[in-house]
Amino acid sequence: MEKIEHINYIKSPIAEVYKVLTTQEGLGAVWTTELIVKPEVGFVNEFDFGDNDSTKMKIVELSSNKRILWECVDSDAEWIGTKISFDLTEKEGVTAVVLKHFDWRELTEFYQWCNYNWAMFLLSLKSYCEDGEGTPYQNRKF
Repeated sequence: MEKIEHINYIKSPIAEVYKVLTTQEGLGAVWTTELIVKPEVGFVNEFDFGDNDSTKMKIVELSSNKRILWECVDSDAEWIGTKISFDLTEKEGVTAVVLKHFDWRELTEFYQWCNYNWAMFLLSLKSYCEDGEGTPYQNRKF
């Protein structure tokens, strides 16, 4: 099994970063503007990237200001059954975000592309939390 893992440091309180990662407003500013999100365990968040490219993530765990865990239940075939976690810690006003996308069945070109895009996601999260402006999918250049 393969795993993508990134860390980024955000000069923002942990509660604010957690809020961005768990709300429609926050994820809409960071990942995609077309989404349905509720911060409830068991809810299936829906993220739309246009051209019939949507992803559904079931919320498996929400530990306030500590951990978020999603399981992909519908998306590209390579994503279905994978999990995405966000682990948060704060030290002196800086929040560390460890993003893991795990349980990939194999390392493919799509895996490599997603690895890059998760790094872009963390950059967007950092920009939004620190400067008030993220770069959701619809505003990115590919």
